[in-house]
Amino acid sequence: MAEITRRRTGELLRKLFEILMKHHEGVQAADALEKLASSVSLTPYEAGTYEGGSRRFEKIVRFGTVDCVKAGWMAKNKGTWSITEDGIAAYKKYPDPEAFYKEAVRLYRAWKATRPGKSAQDAGAEISDATEDSEESVAITFEQAEEQAWSEIERYLRTMNPYEFQHLVADLLKAMGYFVSWISPAGKDGGVDVIAHTDPLGTKPPRIKVQVKRIGHKIDVDGLRSFLAMVNEDDVGLFVSTGGFTRDAEQFARNQERRKITLIDLEKLLDLWIQHFGKLDDAARRRLPLTPIYFLTPEP
Repeated sequence: MAEITRRRTGELLRKLFEILMKHHEGVQAADALEKLASSVSLTPYEAGTYEGGSRRFEKIVRFGTVDCVKAGWMAKNKGTWSITEDGIAAYKKYPDPEAFYKEAVRLYRAWKATRPGKSAQDAGAEISDATEDSEESVAITFEQAEEQAWSEIERYLRTMNPYEFQHLVADLLKAMGYFVSWISPAGKDGGVDVIAHTDPLGTKPPRIKVQVKRIGHKIDVDGLRSFLAMVNEDDVGLFVSTGGFTRDAEQFARNQERRKITLIDLEKLLDLWIQHFGKLDDAARRRLPLTPIYFLTPEP
C-alpha cells in the first residue's frame, strides 16, 4: 500500500459515504464499488490490477472500510454496505479526508486494545501496520467469500421457476413442523399460493395462508393490502417476497391488530432454510442445495 496515502484513502472513503448515505437500506458492495469508481478519477496505480485480475482500487477501499466498520461508522451484512448514524456524524465532523480516515484508524486501534486477553501494556502499545494489514486481509477475505456466496444464492433463488419456488417455501414450512395441505398449481391462484396448518387434519387454528412472490422489486402497501384482504382474523398470513418490502409496507404489517401477518424477505428466508436444513427431506434439499464451509471468523 506504499502508493496510497491516508489522505487519498480518506477521499475515497468520504466519497463512498456520500454514495451510501443516499441509500438508507444499504448498497451491495459490488455496486457501491462500481459507483465509487465511476465518481472519482483513479490514478494509474489505483486502476492497476493484481495477478488475479482484481483492481488495486477495490483492495484499497476495502482495507479502509475495515477501519470504518470497527469504528462503528459502517455496517456490512451479506454483501450489503450501509452507513450508521455514527458514520453520518463522523462524515460531518471531519470534512478533511485525512482527519476523517485517521479518526477511523484511531477508533479501530482503540477497539483492538479492548479485546479480551489484552494486557494494560498491550493496550498502550502502538499496533504495527504489518499486524493491521494481516488482520484486515483476513477480514477482507472473509467478507468477499460471504459476498460471493450470498450473491450466488440470491441469483439462484431469483431465477428459480416460480412454481418450484412455491414448493421450496412449502418444504420449509414442513421442516418447521407445519402441515401443508395445498400448493397452488400453475395458473391463477387467487392470491394464495400455499395453505398450511398446525395439525395434520387442519382442525386447529390458525390456518396459515401464504403468498409467494419471486420478484425483483419491493412489495408496497397496496400489494400487502391486497393479500391481507384474503386473511381472516383466525388466519395467519405469510408473505414471502424475494424483492423484500418497502418501509411503509413493513410498518403497515406491524400496525395490524386483528389480523396477523409476517413478512419474509430473501435474507429471512435463507436464514430459516439454514436453521431448519437438517429437517428437510432429500427432495427439498435439492431445491436449494447448500454446503456449509467452516473457517475462523474475524473478530466482530
